[in-house]
Amino acid sequence: MPPHIENKDRKGKKDVVGMEKPLLALLSDLIRMEATTATAINQSATFCAEWLNRHGVKTEILMNQGLKSVVASKGARKPGKPTVVLNGHLDVVPGEPHLFEPKLVEDRLYARGSYDMLGAVAAMMMAMVELREEELDCNVLLQLVPDEETGGMKGTGFLAQNGFLGDFVICGEPTNLHIAVQAKGVLQLKVQVTGVAAHGSRPWLGKNAILSAMDVYRKIEGLDFLKQSTAFYDRPSFNIARIEAGGALNQVPDACSFCLDIRYLPGQDRDEILSDIRQAVPEASVSVLQEGAPVLTPAGDPYVQLLSQTTSTVADMPVRMFGQDGSADTRFFAAHGIPAVEFGPIGANHHGPDEYVDIRSLFTYQQILQKFVQSIQGREDVK
Repeated sequence: MPPHIENKDRKGKKDVVGMEKPLLALLSDLIRMEATTATAINQSATFCAEWLNRHGVKTEILMNQGLKSVVASKGARKPGKPTVVLNGHLDVVPGEPHLFEPKLVEDRLYARGSYDMLGAVAAMMMAMVELREEELDCNVLLQLVPDEETGGMKGTGFLAQNGFLGDFVICGEPTNLHIAVQAKGVLQLKVQVTGVAAHGSRPWLGKNAILSAMDVYRKIEGLDFLKQSTAFYDRPSFNIARIEAGGALNQVPDACSFCLDIRYLPGQDRDEILSDIRQAVPEASVSVLQEGAPVLTPAGDPYVQLLSQTTSTVADMPVRMFGQDGSADTRFFAAHGIPAVEFGPIGANHHGPDEYVDIRSLFTYQQILQKFVQSIQGREDVK
């Protein structure tokens, strides 16, 4: 079923829908899978594997903890031949049912997941089909994973642990055809503070754990690591995301806990940050809930430079290198010392009710991926 098309004046404009019809149809099918639950994500993975198989690309489905990942390759993984990994996630964040019905308005396709990141997934799949008959001087490994939005451990993390790696990785996250060579590290903490309970009418007989927790928070907020900056970042990210305390309204709470979401800069040390926090608030208990290493891919890496040059040529635009505030599956490859970047098509408002991807840029993105892989031919600097 094609996407719903708004009746807009398209006079004088090239027919975007006709130009990219197969890509648009595939993207629309992926969106309608509504991959927000394990069942739907697995159905989407099966759909992708079957679609690729029908179009001459052999696939393998790997199951881990109830979730499917799809792997497809082009070319034999031979010594001396570099491997380029194209990584995309099939899962999307939840939304109202109408958000999963694609709607095309002018050159934009509006739908949940269109920009983050099913548009890139569809383009990667189409690129694999277009490359299937070519003799390449590299190997291409496509990975379609199920859980980037919830941490990535069951998908990309699992694949990386089991040797599905390469020499360069493109994760198709939203970047508007610019290249994210860095990403902040993740350090999510639970901070627990104790007090002394008392009757609410006589609070001076107790010690209010909420007030103590406020003092602890302010001490952490003032630490030096949160004031540092780099060429790509003004500061680390620091957010108090949850607080729990108290029971009855007529009681002084004797315990309070709050959770911090810290995104530290590439180049900062996770162990030093945690040590600084614990030394600053010895009266509190600090535990790690979840963490992920930062990504620090050199902008001068030969693969990055080739991708930048290819994008500039195909898209006819200047390409900017930048750092992402959020985390992505690039971190699993960076942990193995593999250069990895986030690179995706143009769009806006991911996770929002008016999320969209630009259809022209989506077709351009597919062409960039193909040209990038083809351009490795004969390049000694990327072998």
